[in-house]
Amino acid sequence: MRPSLLRATVAVAAVSASAVLIVALTKITFGWTALALCVLMLIGGALRFRVLPNHPATLDSVTLVAVFVIAGPWYGVAVAVFAYLAQLRQPSPLIKRIFNPSHRVLSAAGGGLAYAAVGGPVGTEVLEHIPATVLAAVVGAIGHQLTNALLVSLILWLEGQVRVIDFVRSVIVPTFLPMLGYSALGVLLAVAWIGGLNILACLLVVVPLIVARWAMSQYQAERAAQAAAMRAFIHLIETKDLYTRGHSERVSAGVGMLGRHLRLTEDRQQALEHAGLLHDVGKVGVPTSIIRKPGKLDDNEMDAIRLHPARGVELIGNIPFLEEVKSAVLHHHEKYDGTGYPAGLSGDNIPYFARIIGIVDAFDSLTSTRSYRPARGIPETLAILEQDKTTHFDPGLVDEFVEVIRSQGWTAAATEQPAPDGSVQVIDHDDLSLGSTGGASGSAAGPT
Repeated sequence: MRPSLLRATVAVAAVSASAVLIVALTKITFGWTALALCVLMLIGGALRFRVLPNHPATLDSVTLVAVFVIAGPWYGVAVAVFAYLAQLRQPSPLIKRIFNPSHRVLSAAGGGLAYAAVGGPVGTEVLEHIPATVLAAVVGAIGHQLTNALLVSLILWLEGQVRVIDFVRSVIVPTFLPMLGYSALGVLLAVAWIGGLNILACLLVVVPLIVARWAMSQYQAERAAQAAAMRAFIHLIETKDLYTRGHSERVSAGVGMLGRHLRLTEDRQQALEHAGLLHDVGKVGVPTSIIRKPGKLDDNEMDAIRLHPARGVELIGNIPFLEEVKSAVLHHHEKYDGTGYPAGLSGDNIPYFARIIGIVDAFDSLTSTRSYRPARGIPETLAILEQDKTTHFDPGLVDEFVEVIRSQGWTAAATEQPAPDGSVQVIDHDDLSLGSTGGASGSAAGPT
């Protein structure tokens, strides 16, 4: 049903956009100004940047507002499709090639209608009504964004790949104000244009944005390189033990799922996923003989294991963008009742990220095969987490995590490891609970 409805919706959007575009073409005058505005929209569509770390965008919203102010809403509708031409070199399915230019025209129409509704000045009259122009530009930008959000949300809902509420929460809401700010630059571009610079006005607005975009891309590239290096380092560490390969990646994915469910901001979400990836980085300093020991760890060996959070903080201490994750790495083995390590923190005194990682860390450990036991099933593991909330884990976060796993599912570790040996009596440090038989003994159990 939905695929047919999707195709019908795209067809309606294409027909509607074509009709609006034809009307717009009858309302404008073809000449050098129209040509220059087409070039302006083409430039805006070609210049990509990131509003937030995971949300690329183009400058067509800036140039569209400028066109509203320079020549009026009908010109904005007429030239809007030129912003899409710069994206044609990117391969995409036919249905997207039809929808993308259509929704650009319709979004421009929504913005133009809003601009005209508040009596936005056009052309030389702008110079005498700057405050009214700024207000109309903001209203026009809001109309453009809302129309765009409505159309894209409808398509995503019909595709069924992304929940609309997640799209609105993770993309529309956090990018709304930044995009509104970028759109306001269109007024500056338009005033310079009307003042006599014409298309040369782009030098005053677009060139600084290009420089800023280049600087941001360099920053993002540096962060990506650092993350890739740390990911490779984690993989190297996990080669020490066949049974824990991929553990850090899965913990990062798990805390990411929970973070999105908790509606963390973009920067907090990214920091949480970094913390999940790096939580065991300190194991590089733990002797392989201890990690692979085919028997129960004594107190001295467990104490060596308990040092890995502090060693992890030392390793990431000189990487500036990981400042937020240090406390999570250091305290991810604290327990809600205060019996964990290294500081014996309890309750809300345990850093928020550390409480999240502690839950996912234990969950992935229990659903993975170990040398001394087979992997436990997801329902059984969730029951263990619920049994140990208020003692080992934050009860509120356990409830949220259980809801996430039951609604979204979980991909457990691949069963490529050797079969477990039931005769080996050992408890991995990540097995925070195994019903009535889990936990270390003696001083290895943590502060009392």
